[in-house]
Amino acid sequence: MLQYWILKKLFPVSVNKPSKPLVKATQAILDPGSSALPPIDLAKNSKLESHFGKDVWEKIQGKTVLDFGCGTGAEAVTIALNDARHVTGIDIRQSVLDEARAFAKKCCVERCCTFTTEISGLFDIIISQDAFEHYENPEAVLGIMKKHLAPQGEIWISFGPPWFHPRGAHLPSLFPWAHLVFSEKALMRWRADFKTDGATVFSEVEGGLNKMTLFRFIRMIKESGLVEVYRKAVPIRVLARYKSIFPKEFITSVVIEKLKAKC
Repeated sequence: MLQYWILKKLFPVSVNKPSKPLVKATQAILDPGSSALPPIDLAKNSKLESHFGKDVWEKIQGKTVLDFGCGTGAEAVTIALNDARHVTGIDIRQSVLDEARAFAKKCCVERCCTFTTEISGLFDIIISQDAFEHYENPEAVLGIMKKHLAPQGEIWISFGPPWFHPRGAHLPSLFPWAHLVFSEKALMRWRADFKTDGATVFSEVEGGLNKMTLFRFIRMIKESGLVEVYRKAVPIRVLARYKSIFPKEFITSVVIEKLKAKC
C-alpha cells in the first residue's frame, strides 16, 4: 500500500513503552503521600474549573453529581472534596473503577463517592469530560444522560479535540490534519507498527474514536430535546487570530456545552 509505505518512511516509530513521568504521575494520584511528585491541588488542576469557571464549586455544593466516564476518579473525588452531597462515577472499565475507589479512600471521601458500571436515579448535575469523541454511540449516551437528569438539573460537557482539529485522530508524530490526507486503512496499518491492540479502524482503538465533528455535535444537541444554556468552541490558541480565515471546524480545540431539561 503506497500510503502506508509513505507513512512508514516519513514517520518511523517503535512500540510505545510507559514513560517514567507517567508512572510517577499515576503513583502520585493513587498515593497522595508519595514523594514521587509534589502534592497536587486537585481543584486548581481541575478541567471542570478551567472549562466552566471557578464558581463550579459553589454550584456543586449539596448536589448529586454523575461523572459520566469517570476514569480513575480524579474529578469525581475533587467534586466530593468540594462538598457535593454525593458523587457517582460511571465507567465501563472495572480496572479504573478500582483505582477510583482507592483514590477516594486515600482522600477520605469514600462515603460520598460511588464508582460503578450502572446508573440509577436522577442527578442534579451530570458531567462528561474528554469523552464525547470516544463514545461508540454518543447520541445514545446523551439520551441516557437526559433520562437521569433531575428536573432542574444541568448537563456539563467538554471534549476535544474534535475530528477536524489538526490532531483530531489522536495520533502522535504526524503532521497537522494528516488523518484527512491519508486513508484510515493506511493510518491504522501504520499505527499497528507501535500499538498492539489490534485495531483496524479508529472505532476499535483503546477508548474508541467516533470522528466527532463540531457540526455533528451541534446537530445532536438540537435533536436531543434538551435546552442549550451555553456553548463555547475554544479555538487553537496559535490559530485564533485567523478565525476569520479558517472554518471553525478546523481550529476548534475544545467544545464546552451546558444543557438543561425542558420545563
